[in-house]
Amino acid sequence: QVQLVETGGGSVQAEDSLRLSCVASGAGYRYDTALAWFRQAPGKEREGVAAFDRDERVNYATSVKGRFTISKDSAKNTLYLQMNSLKPEDTAMYYCAAGPWGSSLSLYAKYYYYWGQGTQVTVSS
Repeated sequence: QVQLVETGGGSVQAEDSLRLSCVASGAGYRYDTALAWFRQAPGKEREGVAAFDRDERVNYATSVKGRFTISKDSAKNTLYLQMNSLKPEDTAMYYCAAGPWGSSLSLYAKYYYYWGQGTQVTVSS
């Protein structure tokens, strides 16, 4: 089992920044666990935002490339998502996800087995 707890969401204006954090724990969490951020807006499907693997390679959705940065502090078992130049279309519930090493860098939700409770990000124009 892997437990994931996200924090850092909030309500901001367009062009503002936010940093989301996700603390991972549990017996199933390993140094090579695949980690990613997803988001889901009302009435829309969950979409992959950014993924990170044990070799610190990253993968981003086209819509956030150049604005969002995913990173990890291994000593703290914490995954981050730095979000800059936020747009109203970034408004969504953001989820942290974990999966087996083979899922690394995937932005498809079906490859991740564990999910956090989500943190809301609202961007107004």
